[in-house]
Amino acid sequence: MAEQIKEVIKQEYTKCAQDPAYFMKKYCMIQHPIRGKIPFELYDFQEKSVKEFKDNRFNIILKSRQLGISTLTAGYSLWMMTFFQDKNILVIATKQEVAKNLVTKVRVMHANLPSWLKQRCVEDNKLNLRYMNGSQIKAVSSGPEAARSEALSLLILDEAAFIDKIDDIWTASQQTLTTGGSCIALSTPNGVGNWFHKNWIEAEEARGMFNPIRLHWSVHPDRDQEWRDEQDTLLGPSSAAQECDCDFLTSGTGVIDPIILEKMRKDLCTEPVEKRGVDANMWVWEQPNYNKDYIVCADVGRGDSADYSAFHVIELETLTQVAEYKGRINTKDFGNMLVSVATEYNDALLIVENNNIGWATIQQIIDRDYPNLFYTSKDLQYVDVQHQVTNKHYREEKKMVAGFSTTSKTRPLIISKLEEFFREESVVVRSNRLIDELLTFVYINNRAQAMTGYNDDLVMSFAIGLWVRDTALRLRTQGVELTKKTLSKMMDNEGLYTQDDIQRNDSWDWDTGKEKESLEWLLK
Repeated sequence: MAEQIKEVIKQEYTKCAQDPAYFMKKYCMIQHPIRGKIPFELYDFQEKSVKEFKDNRFNIILKSRQLGISTLTAGYSLWMMTFFQDKNILVIATKQEVAKNLVTKVRVMHANLPSWLKQRCVEDNKLNLRYMNGSQIKAVSSGPEAARSEALSLLILDEAAFIDKIDDIWTASQQTLTTGGSCIALSTPNGVGNWFHKNWIEAEEARGMFNPIRLHWSVHPDRDQEWRDEQDTLLGPSSAAQECDCDFLTSGTGVIDPIILEKMRKDLCTEPVEKRGVDANMWVWEQPNYNKDYIVCADVGRGDSADYSAFHVIELETLTQVAEYKGRINTKDFGNMLVSVATEYNDALLIVENNNIGWATIQQIIDRDYPNLFYTSKDLQYVDVQHQVTNKHYREEKKMVAGFSTTSKTRPLIISKLEEFFREESVVVRSNRLIDELLTFVYINNRAQAMTGYNDDLVMSFAIGLWVRDTALRLRTQGVELTKKTLSKMMDNEGLYTQDDIQRNDSWDWDTGKEKESLEWLLK
């Protein structure tokens, strides 16, 4: 009898070691929120996912909510630790608490294994479970140093689309995975343009290193259309599309509707006809047309490795983007570049953000005597000052500041104007770089800004340009048109109001050039 039992155990052990799905179904227990501890009965889509884990080093999972994929990943981790020595598994999530939950799932499964399968623990706490065979699983919160550890056997990125600075984490992890380690990145969508979205798209197109696993809500056998309709009521249509349908475009909190952005990318974005500079970072789609007016709107970066300087050239009438720059350049050279480009485009109105380091670039523009630099008045009435070198000594310009001031007051205004122009699709965007930045330009704590690890230099310079175009220049144009209409009306009547000093000091006449008509009746 004892020999028979030993043989059965040996056979079972071999089956479990060869097949992680069999191991989980036969011997793992999970904690159900209502039913308590229950056997882990894998669904077909879960079994297929486990096979993908085993067959591919790098897996990226785009999933619906509540499919038990975190639990499945925990079971797969336990299988690795149980049947292989020295497996080092690291779990990274948005918060340490979330990562800890996955480790807890492993601990529950471990605690309920039969004795002949259970490995002896040398460390067992909320964040770490380590076996005598050298295998362990550890939970950490997100951060650039999170993956800078010893060589990893498996890196688990839980809710990867929401992890802060995941680009840095992934870069750091490359060194730790070079010894043959694998990765499972799982998440519901959270907007487009971020690390998770980019890697998913590459995986779907058979590019990059990840194997894609898409788990729509319908893969669960217990869910039907009635369940899906109920989610619209519980979560709202937009959140339900994100959480259930794996819909990137309706997920996140992007400032600009991603559907509009992707439509613009498809319909309007093209390769530039020319790439200028030693870094080829100035992209040109249209050469200057001397019958058109342009603005050049710029955001000044520090010139170091963490920041960019950027500008756009926009044709005023159609709001068409005709040129763009994004690169690392010192402030003086950037000022010279702006003067050169603005001059080339018909002495375009040059708008430069004057915050912090922007002053250094603006000073270079002033030193170059550029005649059409944009000034901002301190009372937020925006003025286009022609020939500013001459006019800068005028008394009224003492209230003027060179450049555009982005403040707590003006920032929401220019962002609102940006959203309005894109919502109405009244701009022509040619640049994929700008679209990429807009896709990662989101609301964080009610403030519009780039996602962590991304830039918004192109976005902010474009927003400033649109604001100036729709305020200062519009008001200036309206003033000119009003003057023209007034003069035209006066010319149509062929006369002027005059005071007759010869007859009576208080007498007013309408002088038509032929005879004078008294207007004293107006006073009666």
